[in-house]
Amino acid sequence: MSFAAPALTGPKPDQYHALDAQLAALIGDERDAVANMANMAALIFHQLPDLNWAGFYLMKGGELVLGPFQGKPACIRIPLGRGVCGTAAATRETQLVPDVHAFPGHIACDADSRSEIVVPLVRNGLVVGVLDLDSPLPGRFDTDDQAGLEALARRLLAASDPA
Repeated sequence: MSFAAPALTGPKPDQYHALDAQLAALIGDERDAVANMANMAALIFHQLPDLNWAGFYLMKGGELVLGPFQGKPACIRIPLGRGVCGTAAATRETQLVPDVHAFPGHIACDADSRSEIVVPLVRNGLVVGVLDLDSPLPGRFDTDDQAGLEALARRLLAASDPA
């Protein structure tokens, strides 16, 4: 299957609406969570500007373990409550961090990252992983990104069987 995503333009909410439609088309009838995460990470990485990493960490054995992603090699395991990803998983709340160097306990997998947003993936009341985006620009992410990424995460969870 070939997939060509049109470039995103306009205000961020419109861009995320288009990205959601692109993700729905990419997923189609596929139920495999890892396959859908891989395509979602690639779509986000190539469609959203100013990213240096986009991907997933999956909950395994009480810690987050690296899942499908796009970008430089990353930390493999993250304990709950550590760093931005571990905090998002522990609190079940999206972490919107304009300056990662000001975040207590930040884990620097890529020294070029300056801002980060992490969306927890919650299925049936349990955290199954997180969606993590990093940028080399300070303050890259805002509440429009948060709303858009949370909607994409909901689509992924609804369309995929548990990983």
